Amino acid sequence: MQTTPKGFRLHLGIFGRRNVGKSSLLNALTHQPTSIVSETAGTTTDPVEKPMELLPIGPVLWIDTAGVDDEGALGELRIQKTKTVLDRTEIGIIVSTASEPMTQFESELLATFKDRSIPVIYVLNKIDVAPPLSETINELNLLKIPYVLTDAVTGRGIVDLHKALLQSVPDDFLVPPPILIDLVPPDSMVVLVVPVDKEAPKGRLILPQVQTIREILDAHLSCVVVQDTQLANVLNRISPPPALVVTDSQAFAKVAADVPQSIPLTSFSILFARQKSDLGIMIEGTRAIKNLKTGSRVLIAESCTHHPIEEDIGTIKIPKLLQNFVGGEIEFKHVRGHEFLTDSFDCDLVIHCGACMWNRREMLSRIMYCQNANIPITNYGLAIAYTLGIFERAIKPIIDVKN
Repeated sequence: MQTTPKGFRLHLGIFGRRNVGKSSLLNALTHQPTSIVSETAGTTTDPVEKPMELLPIGPVLWIDTAGVDDEGALGELRIQKTKTVLDRTEIGIIVSTASEPMTQFESELLATFKDRSIPVIYVLNKIDVAPPLSETINELNLLKIPYVLTDAVTGRGIVDLHKALLQSVPDDFLVPPPILIDLVPPDSMVVLVVPVDKEAPKGRLILPQVQTIREILDAHLSCVVVQDTQLANVLNRISPPPALVVTDSQAFAKVAADVPQSIPLTSFSILFARQKSDLGIMIEGTRAIKNLKTGSRVLIAESCTHHPIEEDIGTIKIPKLLQNFVGGEIEFKHVRGHEFLTDSFDCDLVIHCGACMWNRREMLSRIMYCQNANIPITNYGLAIAYTLGIFERAIKPIIDVKN
């Protein structure tokens, strides 16, 4: 389970003030010294991640954060990194010293989790030092916030925390949205078009393609995997025709020309826009491409950090397609990893990758940021289909089933 991609893991964020025992709690939960523990406040400087198998939940990712009351200029940077963890947190754990009253920091965290509809568990730690305050217990009961009492050093209360976590697991983690199996009839065949170019890892397929193949096999469907150069010949030999053709978005133009209109066509990226985010909002954001003009500003965001290669899709291909579509120069900004929108770049459109390495909550958080800033957001596959004039055809297989 250590090789399970982060996007398949339940993200558990641990938050709280300095020196309340967050790192000790993580070490107790993982049964190993994952985070450095010290009596000095502010020992944890950056988010610490620990993937593990948490039975009976399954693969999870623990994220230990810096204290939300850190001080000074460096402390503010640490707090900002802590806040970015909120974007990918699916269950929040607020840690507080049992003998201390609830402060503004905990109250603000509880309000943030409530606003984002994120389940939260309140941990009253260090009960070996002093029992919890009755006023804190009463307030948590009034707010209907589940809480547990722990002594992270001895492990007391850790079993209770595991039980609380199991009760808080979001339903969509236990039953994740499908990639494509609900779009095709039982016992049907799907053709997957997988170009092998410089961006394809040597000897391997990229993650969205692997995940799609596995889902097809798990559903007892069948698939044919071909390169774009072989597609036309393969389609002529398949009878009856495939129920769906799924292509890498970079090959959209050639594949659309080779696939008859009678055969449904979409892309891996568009399928992941549905599984990893909100396809309706992404479709609406895609239509905003028609409003772009010379001088417009576009943010291109990728969840993975990598060195762009020649003809990279995010840095070269999509900018070229958009500028050809607009007929003029567009200003582009590129961000990777957990970096995202900043006040210094007020853009007209956000184009995101398929986010195959991320969980759905982080993409929904990014959509929330864009909506609050009134900025349309789309993704690679949708944007490419729109600029090539095949947008309606590319979303039709999903829209037809949804309707």
